Amino acid sequence: MPQPLLEVIDLDVQYRTRDGAVHALSGVSLRLEPGQVLAVVGESGSGKTTLASAIPRLLPQQAAVSGAVRFQGTDLLQLPERDLRPYRGRRIAMVFQDPIAGLNPVLDIGSQVAEILTSHLPLGRREARERAIDILASVGLHDPERIARAYPFQLSGGMCQRVMIAIATALDPDLLIADEPTSALDVTVQAQILAQLETLRERRGTAILLITHDFGVVARIADAVAVMYAGRIVEEGPVRDLLRSPLHPYSRALLDTLPRLDAPREALHQIPGHPPDLATPAERCPYLPRCSKALSRCRQEPAPGLEQPGGATHRVACYNPVWQDLPTA
Repeated sequence: MPQPLLEVIDLDVQYRTRDGAVHALSGVSLRLEPGQVLAVVGESGSGKTTLASAIPRLLPQQAAVSGAVRFQGTDLLQLPERDLRPYRGRRIAMVFQDPIAGLNPVLDIGSQVAEILTSHLPLGRREARERAIDILASVGLHDPERIARAYPFQLSGGMCQRVMIAIATALDPDLLIADEPTSALDVTVQAQILAQLETLRERRGTAILLITHDFGVVARIADAVAVMYAGRIVEEGPVRDLLRSPLHPYSRALLDTLPRLDAPREALHQIPGHPPDLATPAERCPYLPRCSKALSRCRQEPAPGLEQPGGATHRVACYNPVWQDLPTA
């Protein structure tokens, strides 16, 4: 197989706390090809943001990391800190959930976009400022010269998110990691941001690792999807196949929580129970206490790894995969 853009192999992350280690990620592996959009979904606390931050090594100091994160063949976890600078911002960029928190409140927008340019390219301040205005225009911000003079508090949340995308894509990165980029926005602005991400992929060939809990976003923009639970990937595959025929009981339960226009009016479905305490590593399948499909094997054997059952188009970590299709809308 050709070399992927990004390959995460057996990634483990533990946070050291006064009460012991919290196992945020356990044996996570995934591949991302150039120009592909891979969505990572799951409940809050499933490890999505830890995964996003671990790739460019932006985790706090109390995090213990093992495994491999290969970007175009180079294991980023093995590089000295000084050698990561050419990767962060230029080849791997991030867009965070809260754009206001990601912008400097005392610098105008133009200066913040120009800063990423001058830190990686041999540009003077004036040339960088002019290019910053062009970049702001490229992400759909009207009157970019006015926006460049404005401060973050003078812009709406959607405009700030577009600015964050402008900063992240100013250097044409190979990989964009977007951590819940639309969750705080109304549906109209959300659609605009997603369209901007789609344009970025189509025009520049940028691969996108999209962290989200919104299956509507997944269905619109993703090529493939990985479902995370308790710090592990429990199912992964092409987005159309996984959304149509989820194999893991957790994936099916997540999709069952979505409201449907053709369903009778009733209370929304909820997944019973709670996610496990990650301070205690699970010897069995971590979803076992909440699973209605569990077999005696599930209670006796270690958690299964990702495998592709006969006849399936994607992989699942389950001894008793669900096979029925979801009803069509």
